[in-house]
This record gives sequence, C-alpha cells and structure tokens, in this order.
Amino acid sequence: MKENGVRNSAIGADAIGFRNLSAVHWNLLEPALYEEAIRRGEGTIAAGGALAVETGVHTGRSAQDKFVVRDDTTDGTVWWDNNKPLSIAHFDVLMADMLAHAEGRELFAQDLYGGADPDHRLPTRVYTEYAWHSLFIRDLLIRPPAEDLATFAPKLTIIDLPSFKADPARHGCRTETVIACDFTRGIVLIGGTSYAGEMKKSVFTFLNFLLPPKGVMPMHCSANVGDKGDSALFFGLSGTGKTTLSADPSRTLIGDDEHGWGPGGIFNFEGGCYAKTIRLSREAEPEIFATTERFGTVLENVILDPVTRVPDFDDGRLTENTRCAYPIHFIPNASLTGRAPRPRNIVMLTADAFGVMPPIAKLSPAEAMYHFLSGYTAKVAGTEKGVTEPQATFSTCFGAPFMPRHPSEYGNLLRDLIAEHNVDCWLVNTGWTGGSYGVGRRMPIRVTRTLLSAALDGSLKSAGFRTDPYFGFQVPTAVPGVEPHVLYPIKTWADKAAFDQTARRLVAMFAKNFSKFEDHVGEEVRNAAPQVRIAA
Repeated sequence: MKENGVRNSAIGADAIGFRNLSAVHWNLLEPALYEEAIRRGEGTIAAGGALAVETGVHTGRSAQDKFVVRDDTTDGTVWWDNNKPLSIAHFDVLMADMLAHAEGRELFAQDLYGGADPDHRLPTRVYTEYAWHSLFIRDLLIRPPAEDLATFAPKLTIIDLPSFKADPARHGCRTETVIACDFTRGIVLIGGTSYAGEMKKSVFTFLNFLLPPKGVMPMHCSANVGDKGDSALFFGLSGTGKTTLSADPSRTLIGDDEHGWGPGGIFNFEGGCYAKTIRLSREAEPEIFATTERFGTVLENVILDPVTRVPDFDDGRLTENTRCAYPIHFIPNASLTGRAPRPRNIVMLTADAFGVMPPIAKLSPAEAMYHFLSGYTAKVAGTEKGVTEPQATFSTCFGAPFMPRHPSEYGNLLRDLIAEHNVDCWLVNTGWTGGSYGVGRRMPIRVTRTLLSAALDGSLKSAGFRTDPYFGFQVPTAVPGVEPHVLYPIKTWADKAAFDQTARRLVAMFAKNFSKFEDHVGEEVRNAAPQVRIAA
C-alpha cells in the first residue's frame, strides 16, 4: 500500500480495519488536495481560486437515513423518539461491507479536532473517498499544529464512502444512503451520499452526546464577541440568519454554527464556516462573499459561467442549498483561538413567514427555555414540493437532527447557565412583516442589525417595553433608528382581522408542538407559553 503524508506511526489505517488499500494520503494540505481533486475529475477551479464541486442527487443532509447504534451505552440515554436505532449486528455487517468496498481504493485521511477547548475537544480522524471531501473537512474542523500529527490518537473515526450503496435488508437501514453512529466505539459510517455536510454534522452529533454529562452545553449557534469581552450567541435554524448576523465587522467572529459553553466560557467546535450562498452578494455580505474568491474555499453546487468560471450565486438550478466551505481565518475579524468569555446575550433567531412576531422581544429565563425547546421557524411557499403557504417548523434546541439526548437535558443545562450568569435573552424575527409571505416583505436587515446592536451594547434594556398580547414576551415600544410601527406587528398589516386570525393560529401551533415537553419542564416554563391575552 502506498502512503504519503504525516501520521502517528502507531495508528495506521489497519487500526480501524482497512485492508488492501491501494493508497492512503495522510493529512494533505490544500495544494495537494486541489491537485488530487482535479486529477480525479472531482471539481473545477472557479475564478478567484475556489474549488467548485457538485454533490449529485444529495444536495442536503439525509436526516431520515441517520441511525444510532442501540447498545448498553445508548439504550437509556439516547432520545429514541428522535433517533433511529440500529442494532450492533447490523452495524457490524455494514462496517465489514464498507471496509471490503474500500479494498483496492485510494483514500484520503485527515486528523483534526472537534472543539477549540483542549479540555473538551474530540480528536477525529476522517477517511474519505474523495479528495474534495478531505479538503472540505479540513476547512471545517480544527487543524492541529503539524507537531501534533505524529502523536495524534483519534477518539472518533469517520469513514465516508459515497460510492458504497447500503442494502436496507442486510444493513437494517432505510435506503442505499446511510449515516450510522456508534457512540460506544467512536465510529461513524457514511455511504451513498456525496453531501459533505454529513461529516461535520456527525462530529457535532458526537459532541452533543459526550459533553452534557460533563456539564458542558453543546449548541447549534453562531457566536461573536465585542472588544469588551461581551460575547453573544445566535441560535437559529437554516435560513434564519445566524451566519450573516454573526459576521459583524465591528465584532470578532468566534464561529458560525456549532459551539460549547463550559466552565471556561464558550468555544467553537469548528475551525471553519459553511455558509449558504444562494443570492449571495458582495454588497450585502462582503466578508462571506470575499471567501468565495479564495484558494482553499469549496463551492458546493454553485453554477459557474462556462467561460469565465465566475460563480452565479443567483442560479439555484441544482439546489437552493448552495454553500461555500472555508477556514475561519478567511474572515478578517475571526478569532484565532475559537474561544471567548461566557455570553452576556443570547439571541434566538426565527424567520416567521406568518409575519406576526415582532422584530425583537426580550425573554425571561423561562421564556428562553420554552423557545429554545420549541426551536420555531417557518418554511415558505416554494421551498419544498407541496408547500403552498407558510408552514411552521419546530426543531427543538434549534437542531433536533443532531440531538441524541432528550431536549430537556440541553434545555435544563441552558436554563441553569442563563440563571447562573444573568444572561440577557432575545427573540429576533428575521422573517416577514406587514403580512405573511407573499403579502408582506422580509424584515429589513437594517432594522434587524439596529435592534441587535442595541441589544448587544446594553442600551435596549433601558427602553420602554410592552407585553405582546399574543406571545406574552416583552417588546420594546421605541428604538432609535427603527420606525415605531415596525415594533407593533399588527400595525404593519392592512388587514387587522387577518393578523389576529394568523397570530392565534401560530399560538395554537406552539401549544400543540410543546405538549410533548410538558412533562419534562417545570410550571414556570409551561406558563411561559404564548397565550392570547385579548378577546377574539
């Protein structure tokens, strides 16, 4: 077997069970990975130097094809209502078949860390079939100093073979695509999909399982910090703006997607960013746009002009989920340590396509836990087949697909940390105003940034507040630089009766969704639920 690159001589590919590989390329740097990707026909070089690739039929995560091995470790600790079980026997057969499938192939291996805090980081080895996948995961996780590689000992191993097709009858899975996680042995098997995001989310899933018993809160959020050490967290589902709003030129970016909160403060799980690029513009998001013109960035499913190779970020013919992956140091004001003090502010982002939530609201600790467990946003018409009007989406903890434990474990951890450190919590609507999607307009980003700046610098706390008659939280009555009527959602609607009807409908959706958590939370949190306070 041919091997090149640097690795721990005591822990080779045979340690996980690989046999008869034609080659393993260990910890290649970006230029070598580019050469291999181009040689193998995996992608093309875009104007500016990014590597442009296509992921084929899978242009997003395959959440329904993700499984967790059910064994003595996980049987009583995993939230099985949300996680699909896989037997030990099925996992063993799947792994044996994937190892056999790899025989005679070239693989790429990267040794990386998940977690910037040395006390809690997860040493992760990732074997990939594609060179561009190796570049992607090198961009996204934390790259160890070169001197660490000779002694690197993985605690998690990911095997990523897109050309492997699973057999549901033989492997206990659903389709030819499979993502199988064994928390006890520290192994993830990925087959039948070329979507690279499965690798990074598998690391996140493992940290979500490992950290809570240590008293460390894993979070699906972005984070930044001001020059006074005033850290802020931004929770939000895809499309709510957590990457855009955390990339603030006046604040230092800690990370755009995954973090932990422990005794030493907050820390990034990753060493890179994975930003959506559909309709990306240099004017609206200059920091992110600039990364798409850098050598080392991976452009996923972005259409290039066939002659100039200039990306067309308005072209969604392959998917609306076009992405760019880049190391975090490509953002000029990014933290090099990935660490910051405990947060002073927590922001929960929702894209309310019903257009009835205010642009910002202050949450009590109980309300913060309620909305954290709810994880509300809304899909809009046209984003998925069959979606013809706004649909409420509730993803608990703002990341249900990655939460192996029961949401109450994460909710209780967050509640205790908020109370202990007296953190201010805010709910921000980056969705619609003046009507539901199709009638109203998207909340102006200028308004959102003005309100966020006031929240993060502390000035918003001194504003006058009113109790929202539908949702019960506190809404500022006036904020400098924001038109007063925007703070009163009903005033932005021409049809007041339609507003009332829509708001009541959304309140009922919250109640229905939260019913599954009521037995796991205290009375104070149950009482924090949205409740209409005006007569019909």
